Amino acid sequence: MKNMVKAPCIKVEKQQGAEAITVAKSQGLLSPDLGIKRVQDHLCIPLIREPRETELIELKRNLPRSEILQCEFQKREKPSPKLVDLLGDNLPPSLLASLPHAIDFVGDIAVVEVPPELEAYKAVVGKTILTAHKRLNTVLAKSSAVGGEYRTREFETIAGVNKTKTVHREHGCVFHVDLARAYFSPRLSYEHSRVASLVVEGETVLDMFAGVGPFSVLIARKYENVRVYAVDKNPEAIQLLKKNMAVNRVAAKITPILGDARQVVADRLKGSSNRVIMNLPEKAIEYVDAACRAIKREGGIIHYYEFSNTSQPLETAKNRLTEAIKHADRRLGKILLARIVRGVAPFNYQVVVDAEIR
Repeated sequence: MKNMVKAPCIKVEKQQGAEAITVAKSQGLLSPDLGIKRVQDHLCIPLIREPRETELIELKRNLPRSEILQCEFQKREKPSPKLVDLLGDNLPPSLLASLPHAIDFVGDIAVVEVPPELEAYKAVVGKTILTAHKRLNTVLAKSSAVGGEYRTREFETIAGVNKTKTVHREHGCVFHVDLARAYFSPRLSYEHSRVASLVVEGETVLDMFAGVGPFSVLIARKYENVRVYAVDKNPEAIQLLKKNMAVNRVAAKITPILGDARQVVADRLKGSSNRVIMNLPEKAIEYVDAACRAIKREGGIIHYYEFSNTSQPLETAKNRLTEAIKHADRRLGKILLARIVRGVAPFNYQVVVDAEIR
């Protein structure tokens, strides 16, 4: 058949398709030129080459029921042109280098950061993004940094429908999101999948800064026998979380709690959890003692996130967490993993450390 190509692929059950794509992409294996193929209740995710042994181990760890096969795929149509190509005739050449390279797609909303030198051209940039991505209805420009008690930011609509609410799909889950009222980042998609894949049936999980529920809902969807306590001090986030629990049919497995995580642990969750997720990189270090108190007496796992602008961000994060655990009167079993999650600014990174607490 015309435009058909044989290539290696990951074969997974349909509901694991989004997770398989995320894992393959994180390893640089996902083929950008071939379309995903559906075979009855399974999906075949095309790869650029056969996975190496270490990559295969990681794939099997995250997707234990997957298979690596050879399959025929349809070549994708030519991808949409880049912004710099589309705007070449509408911007002075000196400004083309300032165009945003990163666009976050949340549901039918695109979010960009427009530098000051492009302020006069932001409407043109927004309209061009809408033209290039037909499924979008709105383009938002960031107009403030993330800040305040609830970690929100301000946006300006530069093209399309004036809104911040949308429905976002990730790893087979549906999330109602309001970008102006509760923090959400599609750039953490792999972390949501990675942490969820480590949970064991029967565990109790504390999501200390749950937001709209990307960790909590995915974990509850993935496992039959799991209990998740999802805590957030932002009432708007908790309302969206409850909505997401309902639409994903996981309300029986998640307990949403409005309040400060430290106080919630002190009042009702001491010694309750096998696993604690601490995705509040600005302030997680201040809550390590509360996380340690939430871990069961026999021990458990902490997933700790922080921002680091040092020359050795992973070593810095590991050392800070180790000291904080000591001061919390718990013992560090071992560091299970430390990795850079993403860059947030030049020489500034979000990192994660998975630690075993005894």
